[in-house]
Amino acid sequence: MGQLVGVVEKPSATPGVVRFELNRSLSGMGHERYGSSADTVGIDTPGARLASLLFDTGQVGAVHVYANVVTVDVAKGHDTDGLAPIVAEMYRYWKPGVQPPSFEDLQPDEPAAESSGGGGEGDAELSEAAKRVPAHLLERSRAARERWKAKQG
Repeated sequence: MGQLVGVVEKPSATPGVVRFELNRSLSGMGHERYGSSADTVGIDTPGARLASLLFDTGQVGAVHVYANVVTVDVAKGHDTDGLAPIVAEMYRYWKPGVQPPSFEDLQPDEPAAESSGGGGEGDAELSEAAKRVPAHLLERSRAARERWKAKQG
């Protein structure tokens, strides 16, 4: 799941610098500069996440993101092998062979509410989640559930 990013790797006129042109914008019209992995800590942008992934390879000295262009200063003694696939797969959440969690696995471990609190059909306590829902919404949900059960026969 997740979409692959279209990437074209282009060399620059400066030795040790490579440019990746993407098929989508990462930073809008803003410039993002990262001199090390520490610069990406606490920043939740696509450019910062990509820079962090690139720094983790040990091949990168600095990253600059502007719109759909990512400029990478390659660390001395390294080349760009393996960097383009990192950029291409930055939005890919599930890799081949990995089983995604089921819907049931993602549900909280709270017991279901036995009473809606709005109809007075029982005195059972509401679950913690149901206590946070406005009473009129619980009543609407209870009524809809009853209509559905009536149709099911």
